[in-house]
Amino acid sequence: MATMTDIRVKTIDGQEQSLSQYQGNVLLIVNVASYCGYTPQYQGLQELHEQYRDRGFKILAFPCNDFGAQEPGTNEQIKTFCSTRYNVSFELFDKVHAKGSEQHPLYQWLTTHATPTGDVSWNFEKFLIGKQGEIVGRFPSRVAPNDAELLGAIDQALAA
Repeated sequence: MATMTDIRVKTIDGQEQSLSQYQGNVLLIVNVASYCGYTPQYQGLQELHEQYRDRGFKILAFPCNDFGAQEPGTNEQIKTFCSTRYNVSFELFDKVHAKGSEQHPLYQWLTTHATPTGDVSWNFEKFLIGKQGEIVGRFPSRVAPNDAELLGAIDQALAA
């Protein structure tokens, strides 16, 4: 897979689409889970979405059950949880595997092209993608959405 824009994903409602439609935007790709110690980050992600969405910034959230079985729900249950609990209005996608033998092509690409390379280690790991489709940052779960390091990287990517 040459570039991220060649990758196809499914929305949480089952619509297949190409990541090429996000070209020219700054993206924050996050593997999310409903029953994780980091789940409250949904609130911070929603705040980021509201703060930056008018500037060409998109959050792409991929539910994942690979870590501690903390996302056991169906897509419908996940969607309901996110909207009723956190008023999420950023984009949610089909549940994927972020690691292992069934790793989604997006996560294969992210984990081999990011610095550092290697498997996603837990829920709410974040990959920041620049306007040209390049990975400009990788942030572990403990980096909250409102962390100064992440905000600085987003501002820098938007200004590029």
